[in-house]
Amino acid sequence: MPGIIVGIDGSERSRHALEWAVKEAALRHAELTVLTVSEVIAGGFWGGPVFPGDLDRTRQAQEAAQVETDIVLEKAGRESRPAAVTVRAVTGVPADELLYASGDADMIVVGSRGAGGFKRLVMGSVSTTVTHHARCPVVVIPAGTT
Repeated sequence: MPGIIVGIDGSERSRHALEWAVKEAALRHAELTVLTVSEVIAGGFWGGPVFPGDLDRTRQAQEAAQVETDIVLEKAGRESRPAAVTVRAVTGVPADELLYASGDADMIVVGSRGAGGFKRLVMGSVSTTVTHHARCPVVVIPAGTT
């Protein structure tokens, strides 16, 4: 996936990351891929098994990500939209899927902390893992930034 990839999880911080990524992709005339991950239970290095219900959750995640993307694009206006926007949903472990996507990306954008439960952390486990292991530049958007 060349261009800018933004990981979203439905949290407020990922919405800020999406808003920032839309603006940045428009400025750079870059393609934007919105990636959401329907999480499976990690079972070792390669993640966990995929069950039939996971596919339904992934489809629902895709639909929710599309709605959120459409809202952000509408808010940005026609002049501030990227040339191409793709919304993808995959089943897996969020950090692993973002790292995989980083292979041919120009940039990965994530929020500083998403749906995790440790509010005292400045960066969440996904953003920390991605910043340390991605194969492209990573931008971490702190809360309240657009």
